[in-house]
Amino acid sequence: MSRSGPEQDVSRRDPVGWRDLRQWLGEVEAVGELKRIAAPVDPIEEIGAITLLASRDEDSPALLFENMQGDATGSRILTNMLGSSKERYALAVGLDPSLSMREMIEATRSIMADPIKPVTIAKEAAPVNEVVLTGDAIDVTRFPVPQFWPGDGGRFIGTGDITFTASPDTGRINVGCYRQMLHGPNRIGLYCSPGKHGLLDREAWWARGEPCEVVAAYGIDPVQFMLAAQTFGIDQSELDVAGGIMGRPIELTTGEFVKLPIPAHAEFVVEGILHKGDVLPEGPLGEFTGYYGRERSPQPVMEIKAIHHRKSPIFTHALMARYPSCEIGAYYAIMRSARILDDLERIGVPGVVGAYSHPAAASGWGMVVVSLQQKYAGHSAQVLALAAQCPAAAYYTKWVIVVDDDVDPTDLNDVLWALSTRCHPSEDIDILRNTWSTGLDPSQFPPEARPYGSKVLINACKPHRHLAQFPQSTMLRKSVHDRVVTRWNELGFSGSPRRMTAFHPESE
Repeated sequence: MSRSGPEQDVSRRDPVGWRDLRQWLGEVEAVGELKRIAAPVDPIEEIGAITLLASRDEDSPALLFENMQGDATGSRILTNMLGSSKERYALAVGLDPSLSMREMIEATRSIMADPIKPVTIAKEAAPVNEVVLTGDAIDVTRFPVPQFWPGDGGRFIGTGDITFTASPDTGRINVGCYRQMLHGPNRIGLYCSPGKHGLLDREAWWARGEPCEVVAAYGIDPVQFMLAAQTFGIDQSELDVAGGIMGRPIELTTGEFVKLPIPAHAEFVVEGILHKGDVLPEGPLGEFTGYYGRERSPQPVMEIKAIHHRKSPIFTHALMARYPSCEIGAYYAIMRSARILDDLERIGVPGVVGAYSHPAAASGWGMVVVSLQQKYAGHSAQVLALAAQCPAAAYYTKWVIVVDDDVDPTDLNDVLWALSTRCHPSEDIDILRNTWSTGLDPSQFPPEARPYGSKVLINACKPHRHLAQFPQSTMLRKSVHDRVVTRWNELGFSGSPRRMTAFHPESE
C-alpha cells in the first residue's frame, strides 16, 4: 500500500504555519472559510439552531460567535470548526486542499507516521496562563455554555474539547474527546463510553484507591481536537502524533494542582479530580447519530481545582447532528480511513489499496468500505473480517463492505454499483454478533445491551472462483483517457475532469 498520494510529496515535514487556534482561524479567514457573527446570540438553543441551518451544505464555513447574550467575560464560541470541509482539514494539517479524498487519506497516513514527543515550557511563557483562577475565584458558570438541542439534559461545556488522563501504570497521557455537562461553578460531569482509554484510566486509578486527575481544554486547536477522536494503542499518546502532524512538538506547561500537564496554547483549560462514587445525573445529549444519546444516568463529576484561560477566550463547541451538520465530518472520515489502512498494513494482509469511512454513515462511524486486488481464494473474506475488527474500525461500525480495486471506496455511487452487480446476497453477506459498540446506538434495545453491537460483512467483489468468466466492466483505454484529460480545456470544459484509475487493457 502506497504511503503517499500521487499529487503531493509529503515526505517533508515542514511545520504548519500556525501555532494555536487563533493563528489557524486567521488562515481560515484568509481563504474565506470563516464567518464572524457579531449580532447577539442566545447560547441556549439559538446557537445550535444557527449552526444547524448554516451547516446543511457541505461547504459551509466555520462560525465564530462574537456576542453571546448575557456574557460579561468577552468570550466567543466557535462552531463548525472543521465540519464537512476537507479544505479546512487540509489547512490544519498542512496538505494541499485540492487533493482528492483518496489522495488525502494516503497523505494523512504519511504525516501521522512520524510522531514527535511534546515539550514543556515555562508557566509564564504559556498563553493559556493569561488568567489563572483558583479557590473561591473558580466559577465556570460565569462563561457562556451552550445548550444545543431542546431535549439536552443541560448545558454542555465539553463537546469540542480534549481531555487528558494518565495511565497509573505507564504514565502514558491519553487525549480523548468526551462530552462534559455543566453542573455548577466547580462541578462538571464527564461521560466516557465503555472501552475508551479515558474510562480505563479512571477505573485503574480508582482500583488503586486513588482519585483520577483530569485536564480538560474547551478551546483547542484543530489537530489536537481531531486526534482526540481517533483510536490509538493503549501505550500511544495522541500528543506525539499531533506533534508529528504539525511538524513541531506540542507545547505543554505545568498546572497549579494536578500532576498532569496542560496544553500551553489552549484557550480555556480546567484542572480537575474524579473521586470514585461522586456522581450526578448526566444527559441526554443530541449526539453524532442524529438522536439524543444515552438516557439520563449517574456519571462521574470533576471537581474543578483551577481554571486557566486566555483573555476573551474562544470556546470550541461541536454540534452533533446528522451529516453534514456534524463536527465529525470530513476530517473524521479521512483520519479514520488512514488509521484503518495502517492497521491492515500492520496486520500484514496484502492487496489492500484503499479504505473509506463514509461521513454520512453516522459521521464516519457506521460504514467502512475497503478496496483490494484479489490475490487468492478467500482473500476478500479475510479482508472483511480483519477490517471489521482492526482497532481503528472495531468500535461501532455496522457495515463493512469490500470491493475490487476498480471501485473507488470514497465514491458512494461506485460502491452502490458494486453492491448491485457483484454481490450475491444469499452468498456474500455475513454477520458478526456481540461486537464492541456504544451506549449511544439508538437501534439497540433494551438500552443496557448497547455496549454490544453487531456488524454486517458484505462481499461486493467479483467472485474469485469465477474471475475468468465474470463479465468485463466497461472502461476507457488509458491512452485515450490521458489524451482527453490533456485536451480538457481545449474542448471547452473548465477545471479538471475526474481521473480514472482502472482501464481497458491496451492490448485488446
